[in-house]
Amino acid sequence: MTPLRWSLANGRTLTLDRPHLMGIVNVTPDSFSDGGHHATTEAAVAHALQLVADGADILDVGGESTRPGAQAVAPDEQIDRVIPVIEQLRARGCTTPISIDTTSATVARQAIDAGADIINDVSAATDDPEILPLAASTNCGLILMHRLRPPAKDAYSHDYKTAPDYHADIVDAVTNALIQRKHAALAAGIAESALVLDPGLGFGKSIAQNFRLMASAGAMQAAVKRPLLIGASRKSFLGAITDEPDPARRDPQSAAAAAILAQSCVRLFRVHNVAIHAKALSASWRAPESPMEY
Repeated sequence: MTPLRWSLANGRTLTLDRPHLMGIVNVTPDSFSDGGHHATTEAAVAHALQLVADGADILDVGGESTRPGAQAVAPDEQIDRVIPVIEQLRARGCTTPISIDTTSATVARQAIDAGADIINDVSAATDDPEILPLAASTNCGLILMHRLRPPAKDAYSHDYKTAPDYHADIVDAVTNALIQRKHAALAAGIAESALVLDPGLGFGKSIAQNFRLMASAGAMQAAVKRPLLIGASRKSFLGAITDEPDPARRDPQSAAAAAILAQSCVRLFRVHNVAIHAKALSASWRAPESPMEY
């Protein structure tokens, strides 16, 4: 059987025959873990190139924090933050696929023109439906993520007094929502091979709900018939069960989660510390007898 391929813009493809790491490049002052650390173009580019050296297969560049409580950032400001970073990476000969982390079609369009290959939309193209025809017309990769509510109205997983009510089993609810967004993308003319889906760990989910989704990742991936991207890195639910309040000190927990999920045929991980994830996955992952195929 042929391993699954993810088709991207600019003629690029990723063959998902092994785990792939998406390195996070937050060009923001207020992201939950590393806000402000890479807020200038020079710092962001240097960080991105280090992530590639550490083993990143994709770079996810974003100019708007999606942490709980974060306020929306205007497209013009996002553009000012991220476009110089993408342009500089391409000018320096970086050929690693680049994802633009945005819910704005205006930002995504300029990012693709600057050299990005993927749109990573945490609203699953509900904030700005023009994301879908843009992705279709540019043949870019598209990640659609599940969330319960926008970041400004959300809370950290460990802060929920009662679990968010999905009026159904959490796994069924998220799976069905992702399938609906997949169908919307296909109806807009997006190639199925361009789609990746994300269950949105930490976005409107309690600690227990996040772990239920992780435990069911393999079944969810089979149900949606597309690869899943998992973003557990440094999130509060990992800190809660290991008594670690500092996000920057949650890399071992994050790498352990990725290693476990790789055994369920998850092949895409959005992470802060690429180096520690690369080591954990190289030590724990073994190719299955049959590659992932839909």
